[in-house]
Amino acid sequence: MMEESGQVIGVIGGSGLYEMEGLSEVGSVSLETPFGSPSDAFITGVLDGVRVVFLPRHGRGHRILPSEVNYRANIYGMKKLGVTRLISVSAVGSMREEIQPGHIVIPDQFIDRTNASRKNTFFGNGIVAHVQFADPVCAELSGILHEAAHRAGAHVHRGGTYLCMEGPAFSTRAESRMYRSFDVSVIGMTNIPEAKLAREAELCYGVIALATDYDCWHESQDDVSIDAILSIMQGNIQMSKSIVRNAVGALRGERKCPCADALRYAIITDKAVIPDTTKRDLDVIAGRYIA
Repeated sequence: MMEESGQVIGVIGGSGLYEMEGLSEVGSVSLETPFGSPSDAFITGVLDGVRVVFLPRHGRGHRILPSEVNYRANIYGMKKLGVTRLISVSAVGSMREEIQPGHIVIPDQFIDRTNASRKNTFFGNGIVAHVQFADPVCAELSGILHEAAHRAGAHVHRGGTYLCMEGPAFSTRAESRMYRSFDVSVIGMTNIPEAKLAREAELCYGVIALATDYDCWHESQDDVSIDAILSIMQGNIQMSKSIVRNAVGALRGERKCPCADALRYAIITDKAVIPDTTKRDLDVIAGRYIA
């Protein structure tokens, strides 16, 4: 699954993202992981001469709740298929007046408001690791996504905080106002623990956040509804495809960011005491450090 430069680009988002102009050599890969089954089969192909791997986060037909997504299996599968840079495409609510429905945000920070039901690490079972997460997205990848969005003609905002809530219900009005007081830019339900796991897997991670609504804080706008989201999403999906196409060509080269070595000093367990089963389960993720 490796392209000549050694780079393979992963895209996690809606089920239609891989249906884009210019994608060739399209195939499908189903796999199992030590952490269970991914959301669906991975769609592989070549775009602008670069290997690309797509995965519908919620499964084809959107059948998996945000809290039910097997984030560990999804990220593990991407890593196993050779992905080095991972682009997340996500629908979000806007928490700022200037981020209008239909706009694109490339966030650079997260606030985690999910609960303990989401598995947010590959580690445990006899091995301890603490990755650096102060800057949770890859600055290099995010810059490329921002430039790609400009070239696609999007109204794009660079930077900002993504608050990840548990869901599946949308916010109450009181919650929405409270989150606004946190000075966040957008709110969604999926990018945590995805970003944490991508860091542990030493993948570059960047987000294309597609604003669909104003949540329920905006006094002069309708409250968030599925009908409104789907209407905006139709246009946003086409825009996100254009952004991905524009970005892929700029992602041919080797990585120069610290993401590729995120585990180098993170694992603190003595290799001699790590159980063999744990070493096998983590071989794809951390094999070069614990073998």
